[in-house]
Amino acid sequence: MFFSHCSNLTKITIPDGVTSIGNDAFASCESLTEITIPDSVTTIGDNAFYGCIYLTEIMIPDKVTSIGEGAFWRCCSVTELTIPDSVTSIRDRAFCGCSVTEITIPDGVTSIGEYAFSYCKSLTKITIPDSVTQIGKEAFESCSSLTELTIPASVTSIGENVFKGCSDMTIYYSGDALDDYINSNSSDWSAQNIVWVKQ
Repeated sequence: MFFSHCSNLTKITIPDGVTSIGNDAFASCESLTEITIPDSVTTIGDNAFYGCIYLTEIMIPDKVTSIGEGAFWRCCSVTELTIPDSVTSIRDRAFCGCSVTEITIPDGVTSIGEYAFSYCKSLTKITIPDSVTQIGKEAFESCSSLTELTIPASVTSIGENVFKGCSDMTIYYSGDALDDYINSNSSDWSAQNIVWVKQ
């Protein structure tokens, strides 16, 4: 099912029984404002909805386990987003550039990919569960409205420049795994007015 660059497509209902939305399936459908994804879908491919700039809401079905790289990249009008508990990883650039204000990452997700939520400039709250062990580089780059974040003790690896473009922020963490990372980037935190608080 491929409708990429269908510039006049405004609404689509994917029929029941479809299990996978392929790579680039609806990429650059710039007039698309509404899409219904059936409960049968388990996989959303890379860049599936890339550049759907007028899509405002994403309801990801409960059976989806895999969301591809850049799946909702540059969906800059998306303000409502629900990630189901079935998802186990959030891949690179998955939601880059969306306009969501709050995100809850479900229990079971173990990794947050590179640039996963970068340029989500309206994001004010994100909940990271204890299942996450790795956060990729620049995952929260330019999330300029994010002022507070709690990173669970389960996280042992954080990529470079993860908070590039952020400022006036307090980050709570626990455990010792991140101490070296925090200390080695102390000049960046000072310049950005980012404070790490160990709990």
